Amino acid sequence: MNWEQLLSLQKQGDKTKRLRKEQDETRLGFEVDYDRIVFSAAFRSLQDKTQVIPFSKTDFVHTRLTHSLEVSVVARSIGRLAGKAVLEKHPYLSEIHGYQSNDFGAIVAAAALAHDIGNPPFGHSGEKAIGHFFSDGPGSCYQDELSALEYEDLCKFEGNANGFKIVSESREGAPGGLRLSAATLGAYMKYPKASLPYKPSSHVADKKFGFFQTQESNFKNLAEDLGLKKGENTYHRHPLAYLVEAADDICYTIIDFEDGINLGWISESYALEYLINLVKDSINKKTYAALKHTPQRMSYLRALAINSLIQDSVAIFIKNEEAILKGDFPHALLDKSKYVAQVDDIISLSVEKVYHSPEVLQKEIVGYKVITTLLEAFTKAAANEFKGKADAYDQLILRLVPSGTPFISASLYATLLNATCYVASLSDGKAMELSRKIK
Repeated sequence: MNWEQLLSLQKQGDKTKRLRKEQDETRLGFEVDYDRIVFSAAFRSLQDKTQVIPFSKTDFVHTRLTHSLEVSVVARSIGRLAGKAVLEKHPYLSEIHGYQSNDFGAIVAAAALAHDIGNPPFGHSGEKAIGHFFSDGPGSCYQDELSALEYEDLCKFEGNANGFKIVSESREGAPGGLRLSAATLGAYMKYPKASLPYKPSSHVADKKFGFFQTQESNFKNLAEDLGLKKGENTYHRHPLAYLVEAADDICYTIIDFEDGINLGWISESYALEYLINLVKDSINKKTYAALKHTPQRMSYLRALAINSLIQDSVAIFIKNEEAILKGDFPHALLDKSKYVAQVDDIISLSVEKVYHSPEVLQKEIVGYKVITTLLEAFTKAAANEFKGKADAYDQLILRLVPSGTPFISASLYATLLNATCYVASLSDGKAMELSRKIK
């Protein structure tokens, strides 16, 4: 893979090539990507979607929206630092084509901003609830009517694939979806593969899948435009996807931990000790000693921790740039970090005190029930309408779907997927409200 092609400004439907050196410096194409994501309805709905911890009545916790914004800020810094080093290594990108380090930052920031845009309500438990509905619940009745690949898309419903559908799918009045640049879409795509064949490996890009069958042609066109190389079961990852992933890993490691501290689930003294272990090489002891209050200390240590992980991630990326371009780097950047032991300690404590807390488990239980109720109603109504068998109740359910939402399609699979993606698009509050109405 080569950087010139990987940094493509092309958008779906373009008839002529977009050149970086011809861009308006006051509003670059990659910056337009960021703006389009911010103003999209799918992004706005993240303000009422759970990150990990249910919305608290006693203190602020992160939602999908605030998490996405923070990841994009970290991603911008990582992208600019990495871009500066890449341009020093490959000066022709700047001298001949006009690329700047800020371009890398803008691409990674936009992709990071969208990284959770396809996640359903109630956190990752929402994905599990959707998958369970089709694999072991009422949705299993559709198995014999779908191909193995189509059924797998539903049984292993993936927020990353739904996000790609949201940003790239053409709709009435919106050809090309959000019409993001190819480079931003490539950086977004952490898992450049379909749901089948399922052949798990140790490669980080093989953990999940990145596109539904309805978007297969969109993805293949994108891969061709970017020059992504095809492996045995997957394509090679866009190099900047590693930076998006690192930004996400940094934020959830530190920020979920901080949420647990703010809610009193993790003791402050314990937390300070863990963070100090992470920043012991960069901490200014005199500055730290002058901070009198725990929140000030937490803020100082958080900033140091994020900066330490940013610098280390960039160093790992540049060190392994050649292998990454060849598709031969199978690790997440933080997995090779010199701080991996400290990060693992923080994550282990978060798992024990936050992810497995009674409040989080209760949220997951409620989420399962709400999503099952909604899927049973909307997939049944959609399937019956597709088959010409919709009764009066099905018609009432279909009237709940907002005008302009893709729903009944050319195949049963696409229809079921649209109904499922509609449920996934709902905020936590809207899902709860609709579930109560239906029941």
